[in-house]
Amino acid sequence: MSGAYLKELENFAGAATVEGPEWLDPIRRSAVDRFAHTGFPTAREEEWRFTSITPIAQTSWRPAAGVSEELTRQQLAPFIFGHEEWCTLVFLNGEYAPGLSSPGNLPAGVVATSISDALRNGGDVLQRHLAKYARIEESPFTALNTALFRDGGFVHVSAGVDLSLAINLVFVSTADAAGTVTHPRNLIVVERNARASVVESYVTLAPGARYWTNPVTEVWTGPNSWVEHTRIQRESEAAYHVATTQAEVSRDSHYRSFSMAMGGALARHNLNARLADQYSEALLYGLYLTHGEQLVDNHTVLYHDHPHGHSWEVYKGILDDRSRAVFNGKVMVKREAQKTDAKQTNRNLILSDFAKVDTKPQLEIFADDVKCTHGATVGQLDEVSLFYAQSRGFPLAQARRMITYAFAAEVTEEVALEPVRAELNRLLLERLNEGR
Repeated sequence: MSGAYLKELENFAGAATVEGPEWLDPIRRSAVDRFAHTGFPTAREEEWRFTSITPIAQTSWRPAAGVSEELTRQQLAPFIFGHEEWCTLVFLNGEYAPGLSSPGNLPAGVVATSISDALRNGGDVLQRHLAKYARIEESPFTALNTALFRDGGFVHVSAGVDLSLAINLVFVSTADAAGTVTHPRNLIVVERNARASVVESYVTLAPGARYWTNPVTEVWTGPNSWVEHTRIQRESEAAYHVATTQAEVSRDSHYRSFSMAMGGALARHNLNARLADQYSEALLYGLYLTHGEQLVDNHTVLYHDHPHGHSWEVYKGILDDRSRAVFNGKVMVKREAQKTDAKQTNRNLILSDFAKVDTKPQLEIFADDVKCTHGATVGQLDEVSLFYAQSRGFPLAQARRMITYAFAAEVTEEVALEPVRAELNRLLLERLNEGR
């Protein structure tokens, strides 16, 4: 990394530092040092050999400065799901916008606020959990986020609380975001015997804007808790999006993730779930839809550290035009993690002669009493199914959309919360209809 870029990073860090408690200062300093030591990854590294981040590394990004134009809730309505009773936190170009947010109907024992406010107000929950799971040693992008984050969402659900309504975190980029970078930081803590659903969305009001979003989300599920975490990425198709999600899954708890990626010129999501005690469970579902010259990269790791863990992972991709996708899924089973049951599947549907996918499912197993399987497929629409649909009176274009939708809906139907599932299916149909 050049000395000029390091000087720019130092200035950037000074501009982006958020007021906070003393315990956060050494964490930030360590992250700055870590990024200064490693720099951006290159294609020579195994984890990045299919995805070049040269456009990010060679651009001088300005820190985003909120939004200067006046926006209304009506402009944001397409991204809010239309549920006024939900708690919705809106962030414009990385900055919390309380005037566009809604407190919803949160029960006692639930806190949903911006992380900047939570840091200013103090409290031991952040000190116990923030920057404890997404490690700066594992990703330069996590180190950069830890050093420079200014805002993001903080959700804390107390022990025994059943949160029936979703909490919606919406990160909106406007035309003011062009040429800038944001580092959203989210922390979701769900205590013992509690239940919660959180939707995390990245969207744009400027489809042609070129910017970079570098979010990190940490999730901690307490013993015997249940958490559904839905992530929707609908950035500008000229933008860059590199994200990390790290989930720590406690004993007898259930972590359910769904990730949908449709936007970005280059979009990468690193999703890691650690089954950190016995009888924990993680279900990871994903759907990516690409067209044009988009590149979407999903890297997932499931860490089975203890006995009797269960994981199930299904990721599907639909690729068109000259787009590319990367899927790299690892399941790592420690020697002591006996009685592990882990299944992993990646399936890809290619709609063009020029689209390409690189898929690499992996199992690293050091225990001997386990049930672990993995598989990957890449193919085109089934001609027999198309012929059958046409024989029943459906035009070819409609038959193609129907079969493609059925392929994708197998994973969207796994979302437990019905309003979220309905919105995902609506987005899926909207995207498929764009190509008709």
